[in-house]
Amino acid sequence: MFTGPLEDRVAIAELNGTYADGVVRFDADTWGSVWADDADWDLMGHKTKGKDAIVGFWNGAMGGLEAVSFQCVPCMIEIDGNTAKSRVQTQEILKPKDGKARHVGGLYEDTLAKIDGRWVFTSRVFRIVAEFGVEG
Repeated sequence: MFTGPLEDRVAIAELNGTYADGVVRFDADTWGSVWADDADWDLMGHKTKGKDAIVGFWNGAMGGLEAVSFQCVPCMIEIDGNTAKSRVQTQEILKPKDGKARHVGGLYEDTLAKIDGRWVFTSRVFRIVAEFGVEG
């Protein structure tokens, strides 16, 4: 369900676009700009706390990839004042430096906060929904 001011929902949709743009361009500054300083990231059970640690972990994970196509679609945004919850569906094509490409469909469950007039992720939990082209 989508609830709350349209302006805030658009800003959160754009935040997801910034996240995706950072992924595709391997741009840690752009990608890192979407996180709160004290954010939590749960990537398939690997939990990381704090923006600097999150960006560091992401840089390590991206280091093994030659290319990524990343698309995301918010499928729920609920605004409650200066906080929000959202769910975001993702589609990724990942091309490792060594190995075959794979296609991953996933789901983020997020909490967000509006800090100094700008929406940021305070928590993201990601899980894979479907995966194709996996070797082994």
